[in-house]
Amino acid sequence: MKIKKPNTKYVVVRKSKVHGRGVFAKKDIKKGTKIIEYVGEIVSKEEGDKRSEEQLKAHKNNPEKGAVYIYDLTTKYDLDGDVPNNPAKFINHSCSPNCKYKCEGLKIWIVAKKDIKKGEELNYNYGYDDEDFQDHPCCCKSQNCIGYIVGSHYKRFVLKRLRMKNNKH
Repeated sequence: MKIKKPNTKYVVVRKSKVHGRGVFAKKDIKKGTKIIEYVGEIVSKEEGDKRSEEQLKAHKNNPEKGAVYIYDLTTKYDLDGDVPNNPAKFINHSCSPNCKYKCEGLKIWIVAKKDIKKGEELNYNYGYDDEDFQDHPCCCKSQNCIGYIVGSHYKRFVLKRLRMKNNKH
């Protein structure tokens, strides 16, 4: 399956202070702009789960490699963004993101949540659940960071678990 190369008129990939490589604005970007499509291979849920596990294992063996590039598209399909022509896979997580992802059918767009200045690193909240949060430490250093990559609606539960764990010691 040939993956089309997305338009990169707004972004460039380079070394990030957050983690590995990151995606940076080539020019000022207005709030609401569809910045770049997150492209990849459309696979079944079963295949997506399998690849997700493989990608997580590869990350544990080499933390410089990104972790999981699988997105839920529908109840039947996932999108695996771990392909060469997907610069959007290098967008890092932040607990105070300047972007969000938006699903449109079988496409995923990275959209500006606010105005972004030229040279600023793009980021969004990966929205992981609280099930295996300790497998996903966060390096974003934002004021809202709790040290783990979790969706904003899971932060309260993770903080409660961390307090309970710390009180036992």
